[in-house]
Amino acid sequence: ARSPAAGIFIDNKWVQSSRGRTFATFNPATGCKLCEVEEADEDVDKAVAAAKAAGRRGSAWQRMDACSRGKLLHRLADLVERDRLLLATVETLDTGKPFLQSLFIDLDGSIKTLRYYAGWSDKIHGKSLRVDESFMSITKHEPVGVCGAIIPWNFPLLMFMWKIAPALSCGNTVVVKPAEQTPLTALHMGSLIKEAGFPAGVVNIVPGFGPTAGAAIANHMDIDKVAFTGSTETGQLIQTAAAKSNLKRVTLELGGKNPCIVFADCDLQLAVEDTQTGAFYNQGQCCTAASRVFVEESIHDQFVRLSIENAKKIVVGDPLDPLTSHGPQIDQQQFDKIMDLIESGKKEGARLEYGGTPVSNKSLFIQPTIFSGVKDHMRIAKEEIFGPVQCIFSFQSQEEAIRRANSSRYGLVSAIFTSSMDRALSVSAALETGTVWINCYNSLHAQTPFGGYKMSGIGRELGEYALAEYTEVKAVTLKLKEAV
Repeated sequence: ARSPAAGIFIDNKWVQSSRGRTFATFNPATGCKLCEVEEADEDVDKAVAAAKAAGRRGSAWQRMDACSRGKLLHRLADLVERDRLLLATVETLDTGKPFLQSLFIDLDGSIKTLRYYAGWSDKIHGKSLRVDESFMSITKHEPVGVCGAIIPWNFPLLMFMWKIAPALSCGNTVVVKPAEQTPLTALHMGSLIKEAGFPAGVVNIVPGFGPTAGAAIANHMDIDKVAFTGSTETGQLIQTAAAKSNLKRVTLELGGKNPCIVFADCDLQLAVEDTQTGAFYNQGQCCTAASRVFVEESIHDQFVRLSIENAKKIVVGDPLDPLTSHGPQIDQQQFDKIMDLIESGKKEGARLEYGGTPVSNKSLFIQPTIFSGVKDHMRIAKEEIFGPVQCIFSFQSQEEAIRRANSSRYGLVSAIFTSSMDRALSVSAALETGTVWINCYNSLHAQTPFGGYKMSGIGRELGEYALAEYTEVKAVTLKLKEAV
């Protein structure tokens, strides 16, 4: 007999892998196996068929009025609130992120995202256009259809909500592939989706691997749109697959090499704390990580000193301990990549000010690391590290800071620290990023659009702007009779 494993969620039922395969998910803080999970492969076809049937004209989902869709999303938010302690604990066990961050940031953001898009459900509408005396046009905003969602391992639950909430608000159906490293909170959401009363097939969850389940979604001829959060390299593969299959719509939220510009007139302690939180939050495993900090020359040395003092207060340890603020990296592959980049920083001449070493020989924990004297040509200045490494540069003029900040293939987020609002607005206009934070960092809200310029992605998530990614605009033109 097969050992029990967390199942695949298709058509509101839990099913086993059609090939009889499972994979293990581990606690990165201890290395212990949490459980086995059914591995989806050709099961993606069954999930897509269920989603397509659920979205067909005349189905329970399509007959449901928009207000009732919003009620279902609110009910789902209620269930997440009820289970928030369980979900936060599972998220911490599966990702290694500190428990209080899971509870107060990931869960809070997830609930707010559901409620925000619940409110939009009955407010998505088109326009009437009087084009001339003989014709009138109206526009309708219709669901795209079956939406594939491929979510990352760094914020599994929050990214699940970022994908499904706007898609369902607009009346679509969804097939979600959680990351193979962190599938557990997504699978619990399957139970809550069924309990909330969503019709069968509206949301389907297919745990599996990128080259199989992920590729099946990107290439599937019956998926109308795919949303992906992850690396730029994988995003390129997904866009290629989407183009070669059925030209499905694509939204991509990809990598970043995010600049912060710290001017001498700033609140220095605020700048130190916010840029460091930006660099080390979630062990640096964020697309928004503040990995390039440009500090005006006159305050550079003081900024470095205060940053070292601040880093010494970070508590590395058991993620379930409420005192812990810094957990492990997600897996050995990520750990090795980060350590390789830290070594490259040393070799290329950056000054290691703090950290730079594993916490022990047999763990995935890395000390928060600070480099100063970083030059733009170094690997740590150009490559996305996705680990707890803060790189500090110095600059002399505003023009120089802007030029160097924009000198990247990425354009996700940036930040400015200054007491001059005139300067802040002027510099924000010059920065080539989808988000600019002024005197703050990682300030993300369900109402505010998020996405990148350049190779940081395509399209926007969150806010009203995300609704456009999940609707098709249909124009209907009427011939008018002449008035007698």
